[in-house]
Amino acid sequence: MRVLITGGFGFIGGRLAEYFSLAGHQVVLGSRRQRTTPAWLPHASVSFMDWNDLPALQRTCLGVDVIVHAAGMNAEDCASNPKAALEFNGLATARLLGASCAVGVKRFVYLSTAHVYASPLAGPITEDNPPENHHPYATSHLAGENAVLAATRQDKIEGVVLRLSNAFGAPMHRDVNCWTLLANDLCRQAAVNEKMVLRSSGLQQRDFITMADVCRVVGHLSLLDRRLMLPGVLNVGSGVSRSVLEFAIMIQQRSKQVLGFEPGLYKGVDSDATPHEPLTYICEKLRQTGIRLKSDLATEIDRLLFFCQEAFSGTRS
Repeated sequence: MRVLITGGFGFIGGRLAEYFSLAGHQVVLGSRRQRTTPAWLPHASVSFMDWNDLPALQRTCLGVDVIVHAAGMNAEDCASNPKAALEFNGLATARLLGASCAVGVKRFVYLSTAHVYASPLAGPITEDNPPENHHPYATSHLAGENAVLAATRQDKIEGVVLRLSNAFGAPMHRDVNCWTLLANDLCRQAAVNEKMVLRSSGLQQRDFITMADVCRVVGHLSLLDRRLMLPGVLNVGSGVSRSVLEFAIMIQQRSKQVLGFEPGLYKGVDSDATPHEPLTYICEKLRQTGIRLKSDLATEIDRLLFFCQEAFSGTRS
């Protein structure tokens, strides 16, 4: 199978590329920059993505069986430039879909975000919850989702929309922009500074899912028989919520095993005295497709701690 992964040099895209390559598939790394094949995935090919050139996008998609669309602007950049967020996360997604349909790509997997529902995420959340977050990161991803769902309803392509919860794990290289993610930041702090500083009490809840499980989900849904596909969007999370403080303590414990020391843990104080509402990110619809997640947080944390120690040694802040 030939798989095009947009954002292939990014955090999620890079890990997906590694996963598909190890599974024996032909991987094409899509990038908006002119790049050569990376040392971390020497068997992949690289394709320059000109998002404003439809014929060029069609040439990139030609001969591809599955597109995994992992390219997108992060939350911080979306907030600073809402217009660019809509143009890329929304319009560029629609443009890529058009190119995919024109050349006969079979399946299109779009990686969206759980944050389309609300910010902060709280309460029980299923795919039936209405999207109510008006942050440009959420609304622009929702525009991308709608483009995929429309093309699927029109039977132009087999579209899959995944709303990811808090994915974490080691990137493929140190320059990936993933260090503002809560879990990744905590592991980097632990490995580099031998301490972790929370900006709050840590009582807010998150659904942490390993990148290993995200890769398994995307691989499963990329190959799943069309007759077993479920319409609409799919929540992708572990289905288990933990407080940020609980997760930080887990990193402490793994650091002692992996790095040989237990980092200090310092908590902040919430500016809002309102109690934190529990979160239940319900992924029953995903389970109905036949996949069971491993939820091996310890192994993912270990890999991330090792990565941070090797990549950032000597950069104490």
